[in-house]
Amino acid sequence: MTTTQLSNFGPADQRATAQALDAADTLAHFRDQFVISNPDLCYLDGNSLGRLPKTTVARVNSFLTEEWGAELVDGWAHWVDEAQTAGNQLGRVALGAAAGQVLVQDTTSVNFYQACLAAIRARPGRKTVIIDAANFPTDRYILQGIAEQLGLNLVTLNNDGSGGVGAVDLATDCELITPELLTPLLNDDVALVTLQVIHYRSGSRPDVPAITQLVRDHGGLVVWDASHAVGSIDLQFDAWGVDLAVGCTYKYLNSGPGAPAWIYVRKSLQEQLRVPIQGWFAQDAQFEMGPIFEPTKTIRRFQVASPSIIGLRMVQASLDMYEAAGIEAVAAKAALGTELLIALYDAWLAPLGFTLLTPREAGRRGGHITVGHRDAKRIAAAMRQLSNVVPDYRVPDSIRLAMAPLPTSYTELWDGMERMRDLVASKRYLEIEDNGSRVT
Repeated sequence: MTTTQLSNFGPADQRATAQALDAADTLAHFRDQFVISNPDLCYLDGNSLGRLPKTTVARVNSFLTEEWGAELVDGWAHWVDEAQTAGNQLGRVALGAAAGQVLVQDTTSVNFYQACLAAIRARPGRKTVIIDAANFPTDRYILQGIAEQLGLNLVTLNNDGSGGVGAVDLATDCELITPELLTPLLNDDVALVTLQVIHYRSGSRPDVPAITQLVRDHGGLVVWDASHAVGSIDLQFDAWGVDLAVGCTYKYLNSGPGAPAWIYVRKSLQEQLRVPIQGWFAQDAQFEMGPIFEPTKTIRRFQVASPSIIGLRMVQASLDMYEAAGIEAVAAKAALGTELLIALYDAWLAPLGFTLLTPREAGRRGGHITVGHRDAKRIAAAMRQLSNVVPDYRVPDSIRLAMAPLPTSYTELWDGMERMRDLVASKRYLEIEDNGSRVT
């Protein structure tokens, strides 16, 4: 989406423009399918935890009363493969992945550990692994642990100035890692590179197919973390040649706090890789329960144990909505919503001393924007306590603002930005120290 398309609806700083966008929005009716207990709340944090779909409540209740309660252990006859069933749906709806390559299971952290160690072991003799400093903390910490355990050379691309183990300074724009920046660090000792599809803090979006192919040309593998991408941009893993990817379902996919995560493994790689946690669900003849681990040749070889069926019901309830909406329409709305946010930043926030930490080009960002301010922590806390707006704060000085395409209206974005402007212009935010919670 471009500024020209946004301007077709009127000046960004007029509320009537946001209302016109809502009137033309083919996805607007999905908002009524979510639990919105406070209509005056501007919820701009769907990139951290999505709203609750109404169908989720019915789906979980139905599972409790009609499946678990009625079927007892016999329910496993149709529950046993649901990590794959949900994975196939997720792949079809949101990842651009053919069947047999995705499992919905475990946490992002567990899936990330499994994918990274499997990739490293598939490249014996190579001793270098690469991550970036702006990557999500769990990913950085897990890879640090793997490097320590295996005696690997960890290179941290210092794209945000925070450093890290084996830091290599890079001059980046909005934390963005490009093929040009990565190329000098690749050689025949690199086993693994792991990056984010959308940077969790800045919202920038690297060139996934180009980087994947670049690393492959040097003999390595790439593990992509798509937690902040899935459900906000049009992912095409098969077409892009992605090797491995992981992500969560509780952000844009609205599947609930702690809902099962997912792992993608390209079909042609599945027999080559062996995950470190050899659970019984990966066993070929699973219910023979034999003495030796003999993994199946399918995607199930990446499954450790019993899937969370309650969690899968929550994922499936949300995926049904996304399948009805269509990922192209979802991604288009996210792009136009973030365009509106940037236009309002230019009109209202830049004059108040804010900086934009997200790329302006729609193809280089995801479903949220990030703005910087020296008092960001206090402003974010005051937005919640004084303005009925929920953003989130990220150290050291940034506030993230998101367009979650299905539950969020353009008017909600506009109202939230107006309240943020008024709060800072009046300096009322100085009344608040923090939000009273260690969770930001």
